[in-house]
Amino acid sequence: MRWLVSCLILILLSSCANCYFITVDAHAEECFFDTVEAGTKMGLTFEIAEGGFLDIDVKIIGPDGSIIYQGDQESSGKYTFAAHHPGVYTYCFGNQKSSMTPKVVMFNMDIGENSKPLEETSDGKNADENHNKIDDMIKELSTSLWGVKNEQEYMQVRDRNHRAINESTNSCVVMWAFFEAMILVCMTIGQIFYLKRFFEVRRVV
Repeated sequence: MRWLVSCLILILLSSCANCYFITVDAHAEECFFDTVEAGTKMGLTFEIAEGGFLDIDVKIIGPDGSIIYQGDQESSGKYTFAAHHPGVYTYCFGNQKSSMTPKVVMFNMDIGENSKPLEETSDGKNADENHNKIDDMIKELSTSLWGVKNEQEYMQVRDRNHRAINESTNSCVVMWAFFEAMILVCMTIGQIFYLKRFFEVRRVV
């Protein structure tokens, strides 16, 4: 049991999934780089936390300069793929279309393990056949835990965005109701003075 717990802790500590918050200024582009081997599973998850209309341009570029993924004015998204070539992969967040509003982006770059064939012994059996199932279960559990953690972080960002929108809408409704009340009071006072003058009896001396 201790061996299982220690392996789980090691896998969690060695995981390459990290969540980042960055600010992309207007007319700017922020890029990040990862060097991986061919066959490595890679993933990008992002969410716009605040700024403007909560949209940004996303682009993933391979080592050969080809565009693997490109999205315009997206507020959130998930994209996973396998590295076809070894080298440096680039993730870029562009805010060129914004005139003056910076954007706060929360993103997560998930880099999995490179799939390697199992070594075989002379009798044709896998060298680690006894531990393969346990290792697979631990890796699957680790991936699930990181997925739950990332989803919680994205839900917190979405909740904060929705709360800000609700508070802004509520403030506008309150201000508009106050404005309407003031207009009604002014119209009522004006009508009272108008009717009072209308029914006044003027005598000529």
